[in-house]
Parts: sequence; structure tokens; C-alpha cells
Amino acid sequence: MTPGHQGRGGWAVAGEGNGTDQVRIARAALSRLFEPLDPVGVLLVAAFGPEEALRIASGRAPAADLAALGTALEDAAGPDPGRASGPRAAAARPGALAGALERWAPRVQHLAPERDLEATARLGGRLVIPEDAEWPAGLLGLGAEGPLCLWVRGDEPLPAAERSVAVVGSRDATGYGISVAGELARGVADLGLTVVSGGAYGIDGQAHRAALSSSAAGVPTVAVMAGGVDRYYPTGNEELLREVARRGHLVSELPPGASPSKHRFLKRNRLIAAMSALTVVVEARWRSGALSTARRAVDLGRHVAAVPGSVYSANSAGCHRLIRDGAACVTDAKEAYELVAPSGEGLAEDPSAPARAHDGLSLVDLMVLEALPVRRGAAVESLAVVAGLSEAEIRAGLGRLSLVGLCERSEGGWRRSRQA
Repeated sequence: MTPGHQGRGGWAVAGEGNGTDQVRIARAALSRLFEPLDPVGVLLVAAFGPEEALRIASGRAPAADLAALGTALEDAAGPDPGRASGPRAAAARPGALAGALERWAPRVQHLAPERDLEATARLGGRLVIPEDAEWPAGLLGLGAEGPLCLWVRGDEPLPAAERSVAVVGSRDATGYGISVAGELARGVADLGLTVVSGGAYGIDGQAHRAALSSSAAGVPTVAVMAGGVDRYYPTGNEELLREVARRGHLVSELPPGASPSKHRFLKRNRLIAAMSALTVVVEARWRSGALSTARRAVDLGRHVAAVPGSVYSANSAGCHRLIRDGAACVTDAKEAYELVAPSGEGLAEDPSAPARAHDGLSLVDLMVLEALPVRRGAAVESLAVVAGLSEAEIRAGLGRLSLVGLCERSEGGWRRSRQA
């Protein structure tokens, strides 16, 4: 990208006047200036657009205009019944803009969007913005909570949400959870769906590994990061995340160099949910970050499923909680695929078991069968005593059982056949 400069109206690319380029630069700068879900920042972009929002947020709006801008923000917020204390209302309160400008001021001097764009390009990445055709439509469901932009590493276009499944769970996963996550993610990828997760240890990492082992065409997996896409976190998954960047996608709403922190992990979970048609929780404790991803998926109207585990395992307590609250119970990839496949397609077959000779017998016939001895024959009168039935019921039952080969007459009476 051609080096840029900071002009009176905002950052500009030297020698270029393309409006989309200016918007891209503005969104790149705002992604470093604002924390994800900054309430005033979100409202500022919604009210004035990214270029003007950058001018205001970087302190280049005249002080005399701040009062008018604050009023404009209040008007932009509009009525918000039932959320008087919510982020949107807080952002529109008098003085909110002045407080936000003070909060953002230390970062203004570090804004260098062209440098961030060039650094990402050197890694083979790019910045995707809502104005691009590539922008995932699934993110539109987040409304005002959508990201300003996405820093992306990976060659292929970002996959559509309707062809993606999030597989998430505990970092301290058990052997059972690791095994199930691997089989489920590999199966989902084999069916042509993209596996979305968070790149962490445990279930997330296993989901990415298993998806990468699939030979299906397309983007096998997407790792949504809580830091910059140039930082492999956790470091123990560096080789895995490098392979994800090579064959799939690393995605973040944070600029290069941004460090992961607890609140950023929680905020990025909304992106995992929004970029997927289905969120499957494989293992989760009673209070797990994976449950926040599931809750965001519910809010977005997406499918949520959980894998059951042992009732004695604390690692499955969150999954059982989700199932009790209405999440679908899934045990393999076909059951997961059934939830997102087009109507009438991908229906999982009911598991079959070998038929038994006594299947379909009436209660009376079962009572007669259980009364029959195995070796020596028994008389009808004796069978009636053992079964607690009348002699007529015994004779009728013996007739039906002999027709299906479950009993036979022998010396001394009736007994079970070898088939029974």
C-alpha cells in the first residue's frame, strides 16, 4: 500500500482518492483506537460513519463542536425502552463523548493504519470491512455489536455462516472430550462445512487439528483470535495456528500486535457464534467461557447443541446445563450436520441394533417364554403356576411361540428352543 499521511480530514493514502480505501484506513485506525464493543465508539461510527468518527475520536474536531456532537449522539441513540442503564444509553449520556475522548487520547499518537495494513499484507493477510463483498453476512445479526473490521490471514474468501459450525469447549479437556471433539470436527469438515473455534488449548485446538486432517475442499477451519493475527496465542499452539493461517483463516477484530486479555476473549466469543450456523459445546464446566459463546448463539437465533458426558464429570456440567435448557443433544457429526443441512437433507439415521428373537412379543407371550425351562420339558399345568396365567393362556401362548420357533415339545412337556 502507498504510504499515507494524516490530513485535516483524516488519514489518506497518497495519490489515491478511492472512497473505499479511505474507509478501510479509517476502520483500521478505529480498530486500534477503540476496544471492541466500546459503547461510545460504536455509536459514533453508527451516527457519523467511520471517516468522520475517526476525525472526532482522534481529537481533530473543534472543541466548540463537542456539545453539538454530544447532542447528535443522544439523537442517534434514539429511544431505548427497557435499557436505560445499558451501554447504548450510557454512550448517549451528557459528557459521555468527552469522557471517551479522554480515554482514547493516549492511543491517538500511536495510530498508524497504513503501517498496520502493510504489516498484515506482509503476512499474507488483509483487512475485510463491512463495505466489502467478502464481509460475512452472519455478522449482520450482531447489529450495533458487530466488529468495525476483520483482520484476516488466509487466501480464500471468508466462509458463509450457513456452511460453518463452531466447535468449542474447555481448555482443560478430558481424554473423552478431546476424542469426541476430534471425531466431530473431522466429520463436520468431511461433510464440507467449516469448523470455527478460538484457537485455544483443549477442545478448540483439537477441533482445528481434526478439521485440518480432512481432505474435503474449501476452508477447513477458522480460528477467531482474541489478539492480533500476527500473534500466535497460546504459544503452545503456534505450529497449529501457523497451519490454520496457511490452509484456513486466522481472524481478529483487533489490529496487529494487540495482546489477548480476558475481556477480549469474552468479546470475541460473539464473533465465533455469529460466524457459525451452529455452535456445538463438547465439554464445558458449569461456568465456562464456552457457555458464553452458546448464549450469544441463542441470542442470534442460531442452533446450539451440546455433547453429553458423564454425570460425574465436572467438565460436562455445562453441557448438561445447556441440554436441560433446550440445546440439542448431539453425539456425532451427522447429528450436528442434520441441524444445519437444508430441509430434508442430511438426516441422521437412527442407530440400528441386531434383532432379537423375542422382539415384538406380547406381554403374555413373554411371560410364557420366561416360564419355559431350558433343558427338561414342563407340563402346561406347571407352566401356568410359574407364569401366573391360566392354562388356556399358556396353551395359546405356546402355540404362538412354536410358530416363531421359540419353543418346542419334548419328552415331559414344553421347553425353550435353541433359538430362544
